[in-house]
Amino acid sequence: MKEKVLIANRGEIAIRIAKACEDLGLDFVIVYTEADKESEHVRRYAGGSEQRIWRIASYTDPNEILSVADHTNCTAIHPGYGFFSEDYRFARRVTVRDRPLVFIGPKWEVIKDLGDKINTKRVANKLGIPTIPGTDAPIYNELEAEAVADQLLRDQLDQGIENPSILVKAAAGGGGMGIEEVDRIEQFRRTYRQVKNYAKRQFGDGGVLIEQCLRDYSHIEVQILCSKHGERLHFGTRNCTIQSTGRQKRLEAAPGFDDSCFHYDFNQKDVLNQIVDYSLKLASHVRYDNVGTWEWIVARNGQPYLLEVNTRIQVENDVSGRISYVKKKQPNLIREQIRVALGAKIGYSQRRVKLQGASIEFRIVAEDTNRDFAPWIGTITRFDFPSYDWSAVYSQVPTDRPYAIPSDFDPNLALALVWGRSVDEAKERARRFIREVVIQGETASGEAMMHNLRYLEDNIDRLLTFD
Repeated sequence: MKEKVLIANRGEIAIRIAKACEDLGLDFVIVYTEADKESEHVRRYAGGSEQRIWRIASYTDPNEILSVADHTNCTAIHPGYGFFSEDYRFARRVTVRDRPLVFIGPKWEVIKDLGDKINTKRVANKLGIPTIPGTDAPIYNELEAEAVADQLLRDQLDQGIENPSILVKAAAGGGGMGIEEVDRIEQFRRTYRQVKNYAKRQFGDGGVLIEQCLRDYSHIEVQILCSKHGERLHFGTRNCTIQSTGRQKRLEAAPGFDDSCFHYDFNQKDVLNQIVDYSLKLASHVRYDNVGTWEWIVARNGQPYLLEVNTRIQVENDVSGRISYVKKKQPNLIREQIRVALGAKIGYSQRRVKLQGASIEFRIVAEDTNRDFAPWIGTITRFDFPSYDWSAVYSQVPTDRPYAIPSDFDPNLALALVWGRSVDEAKERARRFIREVVIQGETASGEAMMHNLRYLEDNIDRLLTFD
């Protein structure tokens, strides 16, 4: 039976998944909501002899998603990123129902185990993989929590760290929610109670984690691909340090470090190799079987700490794809993800993956970067990008007609990638690309649209550095 994929997502990632399916000769179905009816991911695939577009009320209603899958005889579901991509309950339901489907991602047991940051930290510690100093289990007792906090602050002073501080985090939280910083033990009890009460209200669990606050660091990711046949390899590292005030990534670059950008106090190649080895070690231990990203933070002295594992395809996957070459071609990691999920072998070893050059990705967003990246909502009237053989753009925004940005979602407009033979060449191409982008629009009251292009250009020189 020929495989048919339900694309349970929206926007640019839905378009990229559809293209990967086309490349593999697979049929696919796309869902959309009323808010997205003018999106390019809907308009591009509307019409034709076979209905590929199905309207639903919500991208987060599993019953609707599965109903469309059954009605259209789909055999697999691709969750993209966000929504159901790291929901182990959905992945389990998809695969164990009366009419089972392939979940294009890791097996649900792995999503559950690695989606629990506490469990990930505990397993990593057992394997000798470094994690951020602090608790690896929720704390519910105030006196016990205060003792841990006091010790972490003292340890930082003993290490000569100026202005030590800790983070008090809701154990069941995520996405930057439920996190408060404490720099004096006298503040701790009040902050602990505040976070605990917030965690109870928002997540139904008052457990709290306490960790050392690391300020001067780089955010490094390792892109891994595994199969159901025990194959495991990586596509290098990338640096995602430049983020908005809400911890949302804005610029990413690969490789993770490069000594042409900064004088590091450590051997950058050795550190990157070390975190790749650690990532593969954990992947092997849990028998990972799809695409995944191991997120790390690296202190200025070169000490790495495992942060978390993202058990899905990430927005920035192509940053790694553009510095990787298999048989002299850049791999499409979404296509590779689908292949291995459907049972194929990777078909090549690590030594066949050649890492060379550099790449940069910009997240182009309608936002006011001078007001804490506040979202801008209005209608885009012009949306033009340059086209080069060293660049790519992924977007759901049409270029041939006005487009009202849906208020239901974050105002992400496009991902733009450039690559070159070196970091310097990639940076120069990035500047050239951004200066040639034209985005125009206005609000309902006629005010000119706001976007982050200037912010992106201004931060190019910060890539791969420590501030």
